[in-house]
Amino acid sequence: MSEIFISHARTTSKQASDLARTLRALGYAVWRDGDLPAHRPYAEVIEERIGAAKAVLVVWSAEAIKSQWVQSEAEKARTHDKLVQVTVDGAQPPMPFDRIHCADLTGWTGDPQAPAWRKILASLAEMTGGPPRSPSKSPLEAPGERRLCLCVLPFANMSGEPEQEYFSDGISEDIITDLFKVRALSVISRNSAFQYKGRNVDLLKVARELNVTHVLEGSVRKAGGRLRISAQLIDGAAGDHVWAERYDRDLGDIFALQDEISQAIVAALKLKLLPEEKNAIGRRGTNNVEAYNLYLMARQFYVSGNTGEVRGAEAILRLCKAAIELDPGYARAWALMAGAQRNLHFNHGAWDDGLAAAERAIALDPTLAEPHAVRANDLAQHGRLEAADAEIGLALKLDPECFEANFSAGLLSFRSHRMEDSIRYFEKAAALMDADFQSTGMLITCYTAIGDLQKTRRAAAMTLVRAEQALTQDQNNGSAMGMGVSALAALGEGQRAREWTQRALLIDPDNMIMRYNFACSLSTHLKDADGALALLGPVFAATATLSDLEHSRVDPDLDPIREDPRFRAMVAAARARLAGADGERSPAA
Repeated sequence: MSEIFISHARTTSKQASDLARTLRALGYAVWRDGDLPAHRPYAEVIEERIGAAKAVLVVWSAEAIKSQWVQSEAEKARTHDKLVQVTVDGAQPPMPFDRIHCADLTGWTGDPQAPAWRKILASLAEMTGGPPRSPSKSPLEAPGERRLCLCVLPFANMSGEPEQEYFSDGISEDIITDLFKVRALSVISRNSAFQYKGRNVDLLKVARELNVTHVLEGSVRKAGGRLRISAQLIDGAAGDHVWAERYDRDLGDIFALQDEISQAIVAALKLKLLPEEKNAIGRRGTNNVEAYNLYLMARQFYVSGNTGEVRGAEAILRLCKAAIELDPGYARAWALMAGAQRNLHFNHGAWDDGLAAAERAIALDPTLAEPHAVRANDLAQHGRLEAADAEIGLALKLDPECFEANFSAGLLSFRSHRMEDSIRYFEKAAALMDADFQSTGMLITCYTAIGDLQKTRRAAAMTLVRAEQALTQDQNNGSAMGMGVSALAALGEGQRAREWTQRALLIDPDNMIMRYNFACSLSTHLKDADGALALLGPVFAATATLSDLEHSRVDPDLDPIREDPRFRAMVAAARARLAGADGERSPAA
């Protein structure tokens, strides 16, 4: 989401509300103090929302200049390079904010061509990357005149067992996937919808924030062999119930039940399914309920950020293998297993490269994008770059919203020195998976390489938040610590970055991908060549393939030490060792 925080004083509540409504109509997610939950401390929520926002729009007025709250919020925004300023009564910002341009919207009536308003939009677009969707026709446009757009909120787990959360999340994701196949309906992505998970939300407010016509919410209770699902579809403008139903079924009826819910929503919205859409919605990939349950468990490990570590990836492998034993034709389980194997192979070496599982998934279901992404990575690893580009292009064509395809496209572009393409794909991947700190970590490197300090800091802030969230689940997650150190270094928190590094190396000294990321941070952001080279020694000594060595050749984070004789000697020794082992040859470092 391209979230904007609006700071203002009480007397300008109307102007702030008008600004929020107009920005939401353009596709932005907007937060202001009218959205404060009743059960949480004010200061805690404000700190959290400013940290999560990509831009902070401060509305200056005579009262705002005197407000300690507004000045505090403005200072937080200025410190993190998120500040956009506007005056609505001619009052100018106090020191030190008077050094930053302030647009004058005094007397503004909503004219979209007003020069001051256009300046504000330009600044917000630069900070956020623009709104996540095309703008709607008008903030006041009647729902009947708009294309139907739906948000499926994560279904609440009513089982009384937190460990069943994966199942309710899986149901929600499958409904999103089903309805995404209906061409006449626009469906908000999982990432945008799941930001509301665990929150007691006002559905009309959700509809306004996401600029959707309808919101679906529900709950899942799974107990023994029984399943209860309740769901209701709300008109996002009027707040009326368009459809509601409660289902009590045997767990074995889960697939038919999902089809029934998706088709009931389509019928309630008065849409007609095309034959191919109806067939696509009914395609589950397996008829084995227990295999499906195991796949959902594995998928939960994946989307929660645990796949970056050996333990998390190995858990995915075990669950997928168990699902495949129950149903050898379950293509999605094969595809997820291929991705986990590839992750282990790339980050930690020695494991299966995932190609065999990917080929099996493609043979079972050629329409899946994920195994094509694994195949593309394998082609690139063996130096077949044109074939890799064609394969990742096919994956993106099959599913433009596939996280794996976008991340792999970003990595392939990075290794081919196509930095702008790499940024585009990593930005998309980061938006598709809210627990993913790998894409945002790569964005730190990409934006640093092109000299965009503001976007480097934005990517670093996102990476730090996501890495810290992963570490709350597993404090020994080396991948999260590696990217977290990159973020801290990019944000200028060198001492904290070094503390994280020291702790991580004591806990997991043999994690080579983590060591590599630490070295990149020391090289580029902390300007510590000696420290970077000390970390890289074991990495190059353990590098398993020449294609892995190639990454270090193109990585701009290592440019500051690339001509150091010690670095060149390490690379040359690794290259000679690998070439001697398998006869491969590749360009010099």
